[in-house]
Amino acid sequence: MSDATTLYLVRHGETEWSISGQHTGLTDIALTAHGEDQARALAPYFAKIRFAKVFSSPLMRARRTCELAGLGAAAQNESDLVEWNYGDYEGRRSADIVKERPGWSVWADGCPHGETPAMVSERADRFLIRLRAIPGSVAVFSHGQFGSALAARWIGLPVGQGQHLELSPATVSTLSVARDHHDIPVISLWNSAPPVLVGLG
Repeated sequence: MSDATTLYLVRHGETEWSISGQHTGLTDIALTAHGEDQARALAPYFAKIRFAKVFSSPLMRARRTCELAGLGAAAQNESDLVEWNYGDYEGRRSADIVKERPGWSVWADGCPHGETPAMVSERADRFLIRLRAIPGSVAVFSHGQFGSALAARWIGLPVGQGQHLELSPATVSTLSVARDHHDIPVISLWNSAPPVLVGLG
């Protein structure tokens, strides 16, 4: 990490299921009209940054956010950036799941016929190994819980600690290294929406 990589992590914009709180893993759901507006609002911020690479989950909600944010032409689809596979819990809300399975948490227990935390951690680590070989700024368009998992692994925490790093739709977070200690990974910006980003341009 001596040639510092800065990762600009973007959660996709609003969808109908992000409003309702339904687990949206591999279901290829579209952005709402508001979600598209949220994505467009990111474009002025990204226009000021020169990216070495742009990666996007191949799922429509992430790709569309990338396009509307002005980076679609440069984006490469990356299957490791898809959302957590929720298996039997796809489309269900946590509040309903815990009625049947008290104490359940995706971060500790994973999902039947879906991914375990260990599987998500392995996927995040695999992508980060590749990412850290790219010097400069890299944009990554992904999803809520996988984005949180990616951030936890960036700073060396167990993937389950991603539960403390909640991401809202159409927000930007930056994962980088300490200014004077390039061997120390840091989260330098978290869950920031366009009004906050304007002051950082």
